[in-house]
Amino acid sequence: MTHTIDLPSPSNELRVHSKNFRKQIVEVTRGVFVAIGYSASNVTLIQGRTGSIIVDTSANPVDAAAIVAAFGDRLVRPVHAIIYTHNHPDHSGGATVFAGDDAPEIWSHERLVTGEPELARGMRDGGDQFGIALPEDQFINAGIQRQYGRETPHTREGFLPPTRTFGGREHVLHIDGVDLHLLHTPGESEENTALWRPGPRVLLCGDDLYRSFPNLSPLRGVRLRPPEAWIASLDRMIALGPEHLVPGHMQPVHGTAEVTALLTIYRDAIRFVLEATVDGIRKGLTPDELVQQVRLPEEMARQPYLREYYGCVAWTVRGIYADRVGWFDGNPATMFPLAARARAERMEKMVGGRDTLLAHATEVLAQDDAQWAAELADLLLALDPACDQALCLKADALVLLAERQINAPARNYYLTVAATLRRRAGTEKPASC
Repeated sequence: MTHTIDLPSPSNELRVHSKNFRKQIVEVTRGVFVAIGYSASNVTLIQGRTGSIIVDTSANPVDAAAIVAAFGDRLVRPVHAIIYTHNHPDHSGGATVFAGDDAPEIWSHERLVTGEPELARGMRDGGDQFGIALPEDQFINAGIQRQYGRETPHTREGFLPPTRTFGGREHVLHIDGVDLHLLHTPGESEENTALWRPGPRVLLCGDDLYRSFPNLSPLRGVRLRPPEAWIASLDRMIALGPEHLVPGHMQPVHGTAEVTALLTIYRDAIRFVLEATVDGIRKGLTPDELVQQVRLPEEMARQPYLREYYGCVAWTVRGIYADRVGWFDGNPATMFPLAARARAERMEKMVGGRDTLLAHATEVLAQDDAQWAAELADLLLALDPACDQALCLKADALVLLAERQINAPARNYYLTVAATLRRRAGTEKPASC
């Protein structure tokens, strides 16, 4: 994947990206079909001699039933096996529908059962990276998903626990005449399992690659996803020489040269950010300095699969910094900083009063300096959390910041926090109050 794309405005680019979530059943190769756009993630059907194998199960039973209907007579019962690439609920929430009365074996890597659960699920202090509660006129997409829980809430009622697990790097299955190699390929999740069919050279990579820069350090609050492990997993996939690549989200990719180029540049982008960040740490740069310095080279940044629709280079840099050297940035003034209110009180005194601070915040927002306006509003809210003018001012600033984002989690988070602030102020107005 070596071509580049034209870049419209951020919000329009994100809208154009939504075409990748249109509902479709794609025949990857003979006997392999993928359902795209019917749920937050893909579901893959592999036909056997007498029945079917299902890889990932969608987000919930409602979506799963729609996919079963869309597969139609391509899905032949019994379902002999269900295989989870990983435990994220958008991939594992509809298993009961696919299983039906067939009692299939349910396979995963053992880390799906024994690994650490992710604690944060998207909501933090009134914000939501998935935009679940946003009105239709504000919501575009969820980055690598058409939507996440907006139409049908995500539950675990359709999840079935694995009946069979494997450990180590690889396990070979022979199911209903189909040879499958289960490969432990940690990346977005520690248990990520890729499926390799040697004959037709089909690779299902789970969430180790999707049409966005990878989400190594999620906004919603989980530990850094180790970049070294992700790089090693992509190296392993490249060595297979796949003819067909089926990601856990959006369209498959075909042709050995195209697949190899895509896997390679994806790996190289992760490696570039990792090495540049570590090099900056060694030079004594702070996180704030690093995010200004570490940017993808232009030829990478314009690649369709490295646009920051879901993952973010700056968040990755901060995640790597915290993982390598902790929270302290080396500046002694930040060891025991002033509390937010104490700092705001000093700023209030310095500028000559709260009214002056509010007037300046209003002025810079009118000048389109939305980031500084939001930060000044935070000072006002530290002084008075119930200040309606500050609440509305910050909400307006966040809406402006949202419109400048191609990163869907950032956009959705800005907009849901803005709505939260307006509710606190007692107004639902979408503009200045």
